[in-house]
Amino acid sequence: ALTHDQKTAVAGQIGRALAVSCVDEVVIFNDGQNHKYKGGQDHRNQGTVNEDDHTGWTDPDHFLYHLLSYLEVPPFLRRTLFPFHPNLRTAGALPSLDMPHHLRANEWCPYREGITLDNRDFTEDHYDGGKGAAPQTKRTKKSTEFGLALPDDSPNYTLIDAGVPQKIKVPVSIPPNTRITLKLSSTLESSRITSTENIGSTAEPVHPATPREEAGYYWGYTVRRSNDLSSVFTECPHDGGYDLSIGTSERGQPLSHVLHGCGNESSQKGTSENDGGIERLPANWNHLLVVFGGPSGVEAAVSADKELMAAGVKEAKDVFDAWVNICPGQGSRTIRTEEAIWVGLTSLREFVIQRDET
Repeated sequence: ALTHDQKTAVAGQIGRALAVSCVDEVVIFNDGQNHKYKGGQDHRNQGTVNEDDHTGWTDPDHFLYHLLSYLEVPPFLRRTLFPFHPNLRTAGALPSLDMPHHLRANEWCPYREGITLDNRDFTEDHYDGGKGAAPQTKRTKKSTEFGLALPDDSPNYTLIDAGVPQKIKVPVSIPPNTRITLKLSSTLESSRITSTENIGSTAEPVHPATPREEAGYYWGYTVRRSNDLSSVFTECPHDGGYDLSIGTSERGQPLSHVLHGCGNESSQKGTSENDGGIERLPANWNHLLVVFGGPSGVEAAVSADKELMAAGVKEAKDVFDAWVNICPGQGSRTIRTEEAIWVGLTSLREFVIQRDET
């Protein structure tokens, strides 16, 4: 991508692919090749990047991180959580991801995303029948069960803007401008959430993974950055790491040859006499990682990774459990990263669904 508009469009395409495929986490890693692209050199390791400025060329990882984070947030929260920034100057042209947590004001769901408000900006008569103004508080640090900094004399409730006509009250103190996931009370009827009637303390804050773990909702993705490919693995937030990793390259095995269930009756990772020595992917796993390279490919990222080189890695395929070609017989010399993500995630969709059903 050579212009800001093109870079923004690429981020939009990637965001759409993540949402459609129900990706839970996206990791943007430095492949060590930025000096080859427009911008002349990589400033990230020199401490000269100002992230308040446009970072499309000085730090493209930050640019993509910024836009993908913006896209994941429900639209009504973006103005508060993302102040104006040069990276976002054409954000209005980004496509809608329309994920389950991007709820309209008139839509019912037992979970909602919201943002905490400063109680001092509201009066109690909005919620408690006219008892006067909310108490003024001096903001000092205090530990809570959420591990957040709170005023010592903060009230024992917080008001939440959840994108509905009425503000929602939760019986715990949380600092203003904190994004929060709410679980609405089972006694709250869908008709009341969209009315101007006082809905009071009818919700509780929950972990962002709760909608998925309790009710099976896809609830968006998290975004993190890594300094190199090896850090993608070593900084994994999941206990036990990624138990299945797939690297993509035009020099890999055709993806269809390694997918479990594609003409293979074995349910375990391994080979058979009819496989021709090709190792099949396991049917059972907890955290699947799929790695797509930049214009120079995953191989370049491996070669530029000092940790992997120090560990004696000779070939890129040795880093992964499977080394696959997601589009054998491609008609173009190259497949762009944003195209590869769409092709790869679509090709793996049935494999993921089969795992979820077991």
